[in-house]
Amino acid sequence: MEYVDLNATLGDLTGVIDPTGYLDRLPELAASLPPGARAFATDRDHYDFTAKRCVKDLKLSHIISEEQRDSGIELRFRHNCWKHDEDLTIRYEGVTGFGIELADGSVWQRLGSVILDEVLPHEDGCAHEIAFWEGTLHVVCRDLTATWTETDCPDAPGNAAKDGR
Repeated sequence: MEYVDLNATLGDLTGVIDPTGYLDRLPELAASLPPGARAFATDRDHYDFTAKRCVKDLKLSHIISEEQRDSGIELRFRHNCWKHDEDLTIRYEGVTGFGIELADGSVWQRLGSVILDEVLPHEDGCAHEIAFWEGTLHVVCRDLTATWTETDCPDAPGNAAKDGR
């Protein structure tokens, strides 16, 4: 990550996740992002850890690749029942770079949950870096589209009361 600090110090606390550096730069960066990436990165809930549409704690559930003239990749993220009520799908168009770095060399399914992400301008459009507890995923593309989809989560807080449990 270039601006998001995944190991910040706040007073006596260490290991704090701090997007402040990125958020401070985001107004100037956003002007150079393609429209879909700009909308995703500047969504007011994106970096609000208490918001339902914050990417923190999502889990990558699928990677779908299309080998076409204009290659694309789709990442699907599953919600965390204690925080989200929607799943996230990110569709990358015009992909020119893709990579996954795993902490222990295992498979992508073991990345764990999202810590945070960063969308930056790139000569090909934008670069999206997603930090997980067990690795990092990078995509360079012309643009991206992020779509939140409502989901049912029987384990969510408050659902036991709704079900009469």
